[in-house]
This record gives sequence, C-alpha cells and structure tokens, in this order.
Amino acid sequence: MNRYPLWKYAILVVALLVGLIYTAPNFFGEAPAVQVSSAKATLKLDASFAPRVQQLLEQAGLKPDLVQFDGNSVKARLADTDAQIKAKDVLSKALNSDPADPSYIVALNLLSRSPAWLTAMHALPMYLGLDLRGGVHFLMQVDMKAALTKKIDSLAGDARTLLRDKNIRHAGIAREGDSLELRFRDRDTLVAAQRLLTDQLGDLQWTESADGTDFRLRGALKPAAARLIQEQAVKQNITTLHNRVNELGVAEPVIQQQGLDRVVVQLPGVQDTAKAKDIIGRTATLEVRMVNESAEARDAERGGGPVPFGSERYLERSGAPIIVYRQVVLTGDNLTDAQAGFDGQNHEPAVHLTLDAKGARIFRDVTRDNVGKRMAILLFEKGKGEVVTAPVIRSEISGGRVQISGRMTTTEAADTALLLRAGSLAAPMEIIEERTIGPSLGADNIDKGFNSVVYGFAAIALFMCVYYGLFGLVSTLALAFNLLLLVAVLSMLQATLTLPGIAAIALALGMAIDANVLINERVREELRGGASPQMAIHNGYDRAFGTILDSNITTLIAGVALLAFGSGPVRGFAVVHCLGILTSMFSAVMFSRGLVNLWYGGRKRLKSLSIGQVWRPDGATSAKSVAKA
Repeated sequence: MNRYPLWKYAILVVALLVGLIYTAPNFFGEAPAVQVSSAKATLKLDASFAPRVQQLLEQAGLKPDLVQFDGNSVKARLADTDAQIKAKDVLSKALNSDPADPSYIVALNLLSRSPAWLTAMHALPMYLGLDLRGGVHFLMQVDMKAALTKKIDSLAGDARTLLRDKNIRHAGIAREGDSLELRFRDRDTLVAAQRLLTDQLGDLQWTESADGTDFRLRGALKPAAARLIQEQAVKQNITTLHNRVNELGVAEPVIQQQGLDRVVVQLPGVQDTAKAKDIIGRTATLEVRMVNESAEARDAERGGGPVPFGSERYLERSGAPIIVYRQVVLTGDNLTDAQAGFDGQNHEPAVHLTLDAKGARIFRDVTRDNVGKRMAILLFEKGKGEVVTAPVIRSEISGGRVQISGRMTTTEAADTALLLRAGSLAAPMEIIEERTIGPSLGADNIDKGFNSVVYGFAAIALFMCVYYGLFGLVSTLALAFNLLLLVAVLSMLQATLTLPGIAAIALALGMAIDANVLINERVREELRGGASPQMAIHNGYDRAFGTILDSNITTLIAGVALLAFGSGPVRGFAVVHCLGILTSMFSAVMFSRGLVNLWYGGRKRLKSLSIGQVWRPDGATSAKSVAKA
C-alpha cells in the first residue's frame, strides 16, 4: 500500500543529484578578476586572445587561477585584489600602445571560484544584482535639444530632395536654431514650395516673411511633433544601450527610463567606474556617405595634398585612408535590420540590409545617380569615425533591401551585421550621477539575507520536529530538498538574485512547510478516526493533496500577476515566488511521501506512528500514536 516503485525513487535520486550539482557553484564565492574587451566596434576578440593575456600576466610574475574566453571578452581570475590591480596595469600598458586611443578596455570584475569540472557541466552560480554583488550605477540625461537639432537637419535634407524632385529652385536652405529657413527669389516660387512642403513635411509649421529682395520661408517643429521626437529619442537610446552593453558581456545589466529624459544604467560586478564609463560610452552612430573620388581626393589619400573642401579623411578597417563627403546620405535611424548571408551570384559572404520607407526612397535616388561610384558606411564611436565598408554601387537599388559584399570573410560579415544592427544614439547622453556599490557592501547584504533564510529554516525545523516527531523530521528534510531544488533551478535559469529575491526564498520556506502541516494533520485525523497506521499514511497523503493543490494554485495566480504586471524588484520577487511554489509541490508531496514509505512502508505489522500527540474527540489519547511520540 505504502511502497514506491523503483522508478519513483530513481526520479528522487536524480533530482537530488541535479540539485546538489547545480546548487554547489553558489557556495564557492567570487574572486577578483580583470576583464579585457574590445574598445572599438570594429575590433573583434576570439579564443586565441586568451593565451596572449595569460602570457602577459605570467611575464609580469602573476599567476592567474583561470583565463577564459566567454564569447565577448577574456577574463582572468586572480588570487587577491592586489594582484588584480597589478594585472590591470600590466594589461593596459601592454595592449594599449596609445592611451589616448585605446584598442582594449581592461576593467576590474568578479569571477566565480567554481571548479572547472562544474563549469564544464554548465553548473554556474546565480547572477547577483547590484545590491548583492556590488557594481556601478549611472543616471544619464538625454540631450533633448540635440535630438531636435538632429531631426531638423534630417528634415533639411528631405526638403532639399523634395524641391529638387519638383524642380522648384531655392536660394538656400539652412537650420536656424530649432527651425528650418528657406530663401527664394520670388514669391510665386515660395508659394509653390510652401504648398509642397506643407503637404509632405507635416511635422513643421510653415510661415513666410520678406527680407529685402529675398523671400523667406521658416518651418518650426509643431509642439506635438517635438514631444514625439523627444520620447522616441529616449526609447531609441535605451534600446541602443541594451545592445551595446549586452555585446560587452556584462551580466544582467539594468537599463530603464526614469522620468521624461533620464535613463538609469546598472552594471553588476563592474567595480571600475572609469572603465564602466567607457563601456557606456560605446554607443555608435551609423552614417552613409559618398566617397570623394576626385583627383584631389586621391592625392590627399596618398598624403600628397590637403583634403578637398566639403570632405573628410577617415580610415578603413584595413588601415587605408579614404576621403568621403561631409554630406550624410543616410543614418542608422533608417536601418531596420542587418543580417549576414551570402551573395546570390558568386556566393561570397555578404551583409543584407533592410531600410525603412524613407531610407529606401533616398537610397534608390542616391544609387541611381551614382552608379559606378563608391559609397562608405561609417561608424562613429566617442567622436571618432571609422569606415566599416566602402562598396561600389553596381546598379540602382530599390525596394529597401541592400546588399554589401566583396573582400570580407564570413566572420567579418557577421560582425558587420551585428554592428549595423546595434543602431545609433538618437541624441547624446550625459552622466549626471554615478555611484559605486563596493563588493564589501554586497557581501554584507548577502550575509544578512543568508542568515535570515538560515534562522527561518532553523526555527521551522525545530518546531516541526518537536510538534510532529519523526514526521516533523521528514517535513524538515523535504523543506531542505525544496530549498536545494529552488536554488538549483534559479542557477540553471541563470536568474538574477536580489534582496527581494532572498525575501521570496524566505517566504517560500514558510509557505512550503504549510503543505507538510496539512499532510501531518490529515494523518492525525485518520488516526483519530480509528484507521490503521498504514491506512492513515495512505489516506492522509491522498486526501491532503487536493487541499494543497488548491492553495498553491491560488498563490501561484497571485505570483503570475506580479510577474506579468510588476517590474524591477517586484518582478524578481515574483520569479522566485512562483518557482518556490512549484518546487514545494514536488518536495512536500512526492519527496516527503517517499521518505515515509521508505521508513514505514516495509513494515507489515505497524502499530504506531511517530507523529506527535493525537487527541481523540472524547478526550482519550490514541495509544497507537503515543507509543513512539
């Protein structure tokens, strides 16, 4: 009656082993480390860079415990903070020959002390939030005036294209503050231009004025359009920051809007504020310009003459100079997607771009007028531009789908697509507040949270063992199994644990023991009713299951609601809360019954149960239950 089949015990043993393996990394702690990542979007790190870092450290007399490549950066784990600081200085001097233009970012970080065999099994510790691990916190403000200026400049280009297409001559287009000013020789031309621009550029309010012999047409942004531009600037900047920070491999960054024009950025584990600023500053702006292929430009590329007026000199990825016009044809705002692929004709690696409607129209016109000429795609980072690629325009390109190919490997095509996909900042951002939360404060928070869970568990275990005897001990073991499973699942999901998450774990312990209390009381009730001990165990578990299921489902609904509508710490609390309910169902019912069956199930003539004092309704105690109480 009360015997588990072998396959159920096998499931419990496997669950116990998995729980132990995936919980273990959380107890090894973290060690000081240095992280080397690329400081330039066009410089890609690979696995071959790890031996170079190790060699540089060993030459300086440092012996790192571990040097590993994690896909975006190389991390070296060291024995103490003194070695960490020395390693940072050594790597910075060796890797960056020009401190003013560094090729690599060397930042202080923390790395798990987990053994290699656990890491090989993908048994990794949970990510810790800023309040537990320490790190840096930035409050950044978006330059809304720059966002409006950028939009006006874009509208100036649109106005110039529209007037040229309709053959309407103007005497000049210029930006004056937050408005656009056009000049005309006669009023009839001004009226025709005003009619066209009012119809096509609805974001601007047009007014005319006279200035001597010239007729002026001024376009100012409408208040609703200006407000929309500012909102979109903040959203685009948040998306771009997410892309850039994620590419750098920072574990679980927090990037969210605060107020109308501010963005909060939190980077857990990063202890170097200066290097964290470099990471945040890695926000690129994408521009498409035409290459100047005149004789003067060729001479300037060879270093034999000055750069022609209206042009600028940049370097290609190979290091060769190239002269491009200042006029911007397209920006990253017009790019909706970029994917690596292959050329359909010669099967060479290529990058496939998708433009929005406005970008497709501009690109069609530019490629139609410049067949056979080169077009440069530039990436600007921290004020410095670099040419990602400069292909030759073979034919008019319409439909919004563009292909870049020629002289690139599959890896270069994938890297280029990633850079272009990451987008650009809609407006500059300024750091107005910065905070560093040290690892000592994070460790103190961990200790307090850990103690709260331990003391809560000890109090529950003491009460259960005193009140329910052997069944209380079984309940305590089931509770420990539940805690083990919960931590293991959070580690496997690589969830981020914060102080609210620790509070949810403590709450999960209190709620999980409730299921065992229901089972134990149900078994007592069966004994009071005169059932035999074996029958009391069987009926107690079976009849308590419905109540346990109902109570956990209602609590799970509340947790799912918090998960769906909450954000930040509330959402983190909800994740641990929901997982705790699921693991408690498994441990309180299946695991505890397995232990009870293992202890009592093989006894044919069981006369009593160690489940504490059982009182009959008439006041007489049950001898069967008191014998081993």
